[in-house]
Amino acid sequence: FITSNIVGTYTLLEEARRYVAESVSEAAAQFRFHHVSTDEVFGSLGRDGKFTEESPYLPNSPYSASKAASDHLVRAWGETFRLNTVVSNCSNNYGPYQYPEKLIPVIVQTALRGELIPVYGKGDNVRDW
Repeated sequence: FITSNIVGTYTLLEEARRYVAESVSEAAAQFRFHHVSTDEVFGSLGRDGKFTEESPYLPNSPYSASKAASDHLVRAWGETFRLNTVVSNCSNNYGPYQYPEKLIPVIVQTALRGELIPVYGKGDNVRDW
C-alpha cells in the first residue's frame, strides 16, 4: 500500500504541479487534481452511523493509514503549491478490473445467476447508497 497509495500519489501530485506550473494553456488554468480516497480513513463507524468531512481521521489498518497519508499529501500540495485539489472519501468503489470477490461484483453476478444474494454477518450493515 505504501508504494501505490503514498509514493504513487506523490508522483502524480508532482507531475500535476509541474504541468500546471509549466503550461500556459487554458486546460492548465482549469486543472483540478481529484484524489479518490476511502471512507476507511475515518475508522469504524460510530453510533451516529455516518461520517462527515469534519470526522477525525482514525485509520485502523495499513491500507487505511496509507490512504490517510495520501489524503494529507493532496491537501498539503493544495496549500503549499496552490494546486487545485479535491479529495473524495468513497465507499465500495467499483468498476472494470475490480476483484470479483468484492461486494458489488458478488451481488451482481449472484443476481444474474438467479441465486440468493449473500448476507454477511447479521445483515445490520448500512450503506449510504
